[in-house]
Amino acid sequence: MKTYTKDELKKIYTARKEKLLAYMTEHGITAAVFEDCEERRNPAVRYFTGHPTDALFIIASNGKCALVPWDENLAKERSVDVQILPYNKYERRNTRAVKEVLKSFKIKGNRLKVEIPPTTPYPLFLQYVDALDGWDVLCREHSTHDFVVDMRSTKDEYEIECTREACRVGDWIISEIERGIRENWLQKESDVALLIESELRKCGCERTGFDTLAAGPGRSFAIHAFPGYTNAPWPAQGLSILDFGVVYEGYTSDTTLTVAKGPLNAKQEELLALVEKAAEQALPLYKAGSPIKKAAEAADLVFSKAKRVMPHTLGHGIGLEIHEFPRVSPKQADDVLFKAGMIVTLEPGLYDPELGGVRLENDVLITETGNEVITHSKIIRI
Repeated sequence: MKTYTKDELKKIYTARKEKLLAYMTEHGITAAVFEDCEERRNPAVRYFTGHPTDALFIIASNGKCALVPWDENLAKERSVDVQILPYNKYERRNTRAVKEVLKSFKIKGNRLKVEIPPTTPYPLFLQYVDALDGWDVLCREHSTHDFVVDMRSTKDEYEIECTREACRVGDWIISEIERGIRENWLQKESDVALLIESELRKCGCERTGFDTLAAGPGRSFAIHAFPGYTNAPWPAQGLSILDFGVVYEGYTSDTTLTVAKGPLNAKQEELLALVEKAAEQALPLYKAGSPIKKAAEAADLVFSKAKRVMPHTLGHGIGLEIHEFPRVSPKQADDVLFKAGMIVTLEPGLYDPELGGVRLENDVLITETGNEVITHSKIIRI
């Protein structure tokens, strides 16, 4: 991956904040609060500051902003282009921190509006109302926070590079998994899950994007096997699924491969063929300006012709979260389109309690001229 200088990173983070400030100014929002804590995680804090976890980010329309982290030392190391004010300074209370920080911004105006996260519990909302005398406290849908969700759906250069690196590491791990299967030193669900945990860290990644799902033939009928993995044989005769992601600098990959270990019966072969065909039919519709629902409808048509139904959406955005906007669903509105810069999964799947499950998932970057598949998951036949 390209190495970014501090100045280059500062430009990237500054551009994000400027886009947010333009929205706030246009909609008359004086200040906005973003919160990342154990009870309410919001990756927007990392998106605007670079700080990975446990902090408040407060920004005002006059351009002033502050990061209030739980870990001041980590914030000094990781944050970019933001003032750091330690949480302990405010008795570790969000309402007091927001009150004091906004006061320090010296904002002028008659009607001051501050938007707090729409996930704020009602009792906490009331505490904000009491603390922020003279402010109109907004906690609502269709807010600045929703604008940021939409903003994060199209990735900038740095985000694309980070995701590419996560995908590169994920692809390398898939190659090791295939080698382990063929050389017979990967034999159980726990073997493959622990291999992923170990290898991603050797490659400089932070963690898995979610709990790894490794399901042998007796459990692959579940969309998301529970528990994620056991000590059962993997792969074994039949259809086995592995769904995993790795995180690099906050950005996750998301891939699913199916191991088809023979002999298989005709109905199992049909499941494999249908899933591969659905992926092939939908991929050309992952392009800028195309309605998102059209890709989902193309995959569903493949399955409906075979009298099969896929029990989940065809895909979803990825980024700082494993599930981001947009969902690739036939229920999307006609005017929700793919945009250049989106990174979206393509993951058709079919599941049968007797036959087992098949899912094939790759990550697709939407470009100005079409798309680029940036992972290389596949059906592995043994």
